[in-house]
Amino acid sequence: MWFYEKALQFPVRVSKCDVRMAKFLFEAYGGPNGPLSQALCYLNQRYTMPPQVIGILNDIGTEELAHLEMIATMIYKLTKDATVEQLVEAGLGGYYAEHGRDLFYQNAQGVPWTASYIQAVGDPIANLNEDIALEERGRAMYQSLIDLTDDEDLKDALNFLREREIVHSLRFREAVEILKAGVSQCD
Repeated sequence: MWFYEKALQFPVRVSKCDVRMAKFLFEAYGGPNGPLSQALCYLNQRYTMPPQVIGILNDIGTEELAHLEMIATMIYKLTKDATVEQLVEAGLGGYYAEHGRDLFYQNAQGVPWTASYIQAVGDPIANLNEDIALEERGRAMYQSLIDLTDDEDLKDALNFLREREIVHSLRFREAVEILKAGVSQCD
């Protein structure tokens, strides 16, 4: 069952129109290490995971959807007052020609999101280790995005997302230990 709270998980504020930063944020919106890839990976893997860790995958996967909503809000707020000329100047002219002001799942270089970004290898521990790596790559991506902006309001939300990646990585590490403990108990 899903319950949708009509509020972002963390408030998203921006101090100015910044189309250049919005373009960089597309890496989080539709790139291989962003919350779309994370959410779909974890929510897909949960179906074949041992019962002891399904809840962890479900919790983190659904939280990543909330993070995707935050990224979309950031991009919207950074571009809502931009002129077409500003979009073109920031390298988003082709994007605007194809999508207008609608958001489209692509990375910062304009490559559309693909299901090849997510992993499912048929082994719970291997999948969880991939999930740990995905969270660590997400943490690094958010740090790079923080480094690319001088907007303190935007940095607050990006810092929140970076910290959640660390928590998720720790939760997946716990899940690996739960499964390893279960395997050794059966030997």
